[in-house]
Amino acid sequence: MVRKMGVYAVLAYVIYGLFFYWYLFHFADSSLPFEYQGTKADPATFLNGRELMLSEEYSKIRNLLFFLSTPFEWLFYFLILLFGFSKAFKSWAESSSKYKLLQTAIYLIWLSFFAFLATLPLSYISYNLSKTYNISTQTFASWMKEELIDFWINYGTLMIIVPVLYWLMKKSVKRWWLYAWILSVPFTLFMMFLQPVIIDPLYNDFYPLKNKELETKILTLADKAKIPAEHVFEVNMSKETNSLNAYVSGIGSNARIVLWDTTLNKLSDDQILFIMAHEICHYIENHIYIGIALYLLFSLFGLYLTYRIMNWMIARYGKELKIPDVKDIRSLPLFFMIISMLLFASSPLSNLISRYEETRADRYAINMTQNPEAAITSFQELTRSGLTQVNPPLLVKIFRYSHPTMLERISMLEEFEVQQRK
Repeated sequence: MVRKMGVYAVLAYVIYGLFFYWYLFHFADSSLPFEYQGTKADPATFLNGRELMLSEEYSKIRNLLFFLSTPFEWLFYFLILLFGFSKAFKSWAESSSKYKLLQTAIYLIWLSFFAFLATLPLSYISYNLSKTYNISTQTFASWMKEELIDFWINYGTLMIIVPVLYWLMKKSVKRWWLYAWILSVPFTLFMMFLQPVIIDPLYNDFYPLKNKELETKILTLADKAKIPAEHVFEVNMSKETNSLNAYVSGIGSNARIVLWDTTLNKLSDDQILFIMAHEICHYIENHIYIGIALYLLFSLFGLYLTYRIMNWMIARYGKELKIPDVKDIRSLPLFFMIISMLLFASSPLSNLISRYEETRADRYAINMTQNPEAAITSFQELTRSGLTQVNPPLLVKIFRYSHPTMLERISMLEEFEVQQRK
């Protein structure tokens, strides 16, 4: 039975992968509708032939990697349970220490290490793809350093969450999911507060914007929006990527405006001001706080569904999965697998909400700056630097795009430009 379940799981993953390969490379059509051809949203008007070809190639492969990566995690956790690795990790932990907390730490290091090794090849393929298409400028050593930073941050976070989670499971068999959610609220807010000043600097160097004239212009926009930021920060992303980005991060007194140095190097002041006005809208319309609230709401339903699904699966397949009880730490891979599945299933809705907020931010930015030419050319440069598809396939948009497509964004700006001329 165990071998049969393993074969079926691998076969299901292979069929799933073949479907998305066929969909992305042979079925989906990313060409522009006739009415948009020749407009400023048409990549043929601002990309050369080689850039057009590379954009299509890179996007297809990158999208395939996305659709393969998340279900691969499910397969990994399922096989870890099915072939007794989770049981073995617990046995090793118990034989290594008599203290419960240390046993949990040992179990987690084994599970985290195996998960790291299993997902590293796909991560490397993604990194190598970006290097091949000149998106990434990062050295292998720098990339590996960030992978290891991710590993230890994730491990440290799990060492906070997992002991509390399983303590709650033992204390309240029927309500652990609710108590876990209640504790997650202050933890989430605390991590959001720490993110810009503690976690982000582990990856890159942040420093005040060197261009003081541009900083003054940005802070003038920020002041109109009542953003409590005294400085604009620059981050040295050019050592890692040729892509462009800017954002407002943090909450409360830790809120900060951040520009990638690639953005500063490739865009004019007017283009940057449009992008910053877009980011400012997120702040003044409380999109950060709305996002936190929605995340907490989704996590409440997610934890409840996880509770129900875990109980059902262990009652029905506990013997095959080597899990005697939900509150046994051997069930942790099952917990991770279900959470990952629910996140993937909910991504179309969360992306839809995000695209709505991003559309509002685009409209706010163009109304604030009144410079459609700078806005349009900034999106065209974003497309070029990231080799982004202007009109991605439907499933890619639904599952991947937290922002409107470039076709939608540039077309909206062109409509504003036409209205402005009247």
